[in-house]
Amino acid sequence: MDKNSSTEAGSFMGSADAQEALGLITAARAKGRLATLGAYTKLSGPGWLQSAITLGGGSLAASLYLGVIGGYDILWLQPLAMLLGIVMLSAIGYFALSTEMRPFSAINRHVSPVLGWGWAIATLISNLVFAMPQFSLATATLRQNIMPGILGPDAMPENTGKTIACLVLAASSIIMVIFYNGGSKGYKIFDTLLKLMVGAIVLCFFGVVIKMSFSKEGLDWGSILRGAFIPNLKLLSSPAKAFAPFVAAVDSRFQQFWTKVIIGQQRDLLITGVATAVGINMTFLMPYSLLKRGWNKHFRGLMVFDLLTGLFIPFVLAINCVVIASAAQFHARPAAGFLGETNQAGQAIQPAKNLLGSYKRLTSERVKYEIGGDAFGKLTAEEKTKLAEALPAADKKLCAMLVQRDAYNLAQSLAPLTGDVVAHYVFGIGVIGMAVSTIIILMLINGFVFCEMLDVPSKGWKYWVGGMAPCIGALGPFVWTGGKAQFYIAVPAFMFGMVLLPIAYGTFFLLMNNKAMLGDNIPKGYKRVWWNVLMLLATGFAGFGCIWSIWSSRMRWMGIGIIAGFIALVLIVHIARRKSHSCESARQG
Repeated sequence: MDKNSSTEAGSFMGSADAQEALGLITAARAKGRLATLGAYTKLSGPGWLQSAITLGGGSLAASLYLGVIGGYDILWLQPLAMLLGIVMLSAIGYFALSTEMRPFSAINRHVSPVLGWGWAIATLISNLVFAMPQFSLATATLRQNIMPGILGPDAMPENTGKTIACLVLAASSIIMVIFYNGGSKGYKIFDTLLKLMVGAIVLCFFGVVIKMSFSKEGLDWGSILRGAFIPNLKLLSSPAKAFAPFVAAVDSRFQQFWTKVIIGQQRDLLITGVATAVGINMTFLMPYSLLKRGWNKHFRGLMVFDLLTGLFIPFVLAINCVVIASAAQFHARPAAGFLGETNQAGQAIQPAKNLLGSYKRLTSERVKYEIGGDAFGKLTAEEKTKLAEALPAADKKLCAMLVQRDAYNLAQSLAPLTGDVVAHYVFGIGVIGMAVSTIIILMLINGFVFCEMLDVPSKGWKYWVGGMAPCIGALGPFVWTGGKAQFYIAVPAFMFGMVLLPIAYGTFFLLMNNKAMLGDNIPKGYKRVWWNVLMLLATGFAGFGCIWSIWSSRMRWMGIGIIAGFIALVLIVHIARRKSHSCESARQG
């Protein structure tokens, strides 16, 4: 096997550990299925890495907003996207374990350097983009949910608090990465800590939903179960049914405006929900985390088990719990303080500060729609404010329903149902756990990518240079300010990720059908048919999300042109290489 394609980067598990693991699996298989599952559970790991990255701030933000805009009718989306993602991750793992080849080099040499470099560069970019929302969300949660109750309301002032929070988050992540690269004992410590972290995330959100179920208001489990199993594609073209009476209450001249706003939000969040299930950086992590452990084709069954138990189950439990909590508290419900509400003492309720910017943008868009963009642009700030304040109550109510909430707002709304401890601390710890676990894995992936691009083993100072790059995300809390909901910054970031995902899916679809590379390991008969059907579904799903993300953005035709140009470049290079190989073969003949 050539230098560029081999696993020469080395496994920290070591051949002895890998052989010991294989011996455990072989002995367990001889005892039966139950013993095999026990061995798989003991040896699992890469699936939990995937769980740690997908259970991040982006998934949390998407789930929170999906609950706000789609209610329980949206519960089916992310589990379906995750199942399709697991199909592709399994294909990627199958290729890596069957060939024991480093995929980046293999793609460049045997498929297309355009696809190989496109995959690596897209992963690198997405790591840096996705890191910022993680730092922003964790910092906001520390400052809003956790520290005020421990040290008082002024414990973490604006800039000082953000700086301290970012340093703590970065330091915690670096320590975990040190464990990961600390040899056999180090990775075992890392695996244990990571599983505990993912388990804590799931328990936190699961605990919140259980507590809500036994509150006075309770939860409508009939609607929840329907939303979990029955896909509702109408959300792509019409507002969720709970908004219908509120849109109907608006002046008929502006019903189209509100319909368009709601559908636009629904479409963006549907794509974000899909993109946060499996991102392009997860496709890079999968093969290298397997090869780093010294696994081979004898571990393929463990790999699939690991993805289902370490990735799918924790993801579905945690994410759907957030959707349920968000839908129960926010779906088609105006945020408090915007409609002149008063408390029991007769005092006016003040809206949450982080919602003011979102509410102002919605009211401004509504005023602009009525008077026209040119007229709106000529108004002073004071005139715009007066027109916004003069909007009919029905329009204001829709604005208050559609504002961009975040974790603090959800925790506040849960407090009367679950108590302050569950609402702020349990929920807050779950949010911070999500962000930190994702930062850790982004650092691991970036180290792999950086070393692969330099064609060096994934260790040493070069690995650390690449691994530290996502710490640039610490700038996030200082960049996204001005009253915006910190959670919502994850939505455009993950829509960007959706554009990149088909690069990876399409590449590994080609690899799984490459007889020259897989040899006798290529799936045969009905298994190959099933692999191709499922991979085509997953790739088509990702492709649809990619085109939809581009079309719903400002780029539109420019974005479509870039995608077309990329595909054209792949074809040109492929044709040129075939001609070159033909000429070389002719000369040798």
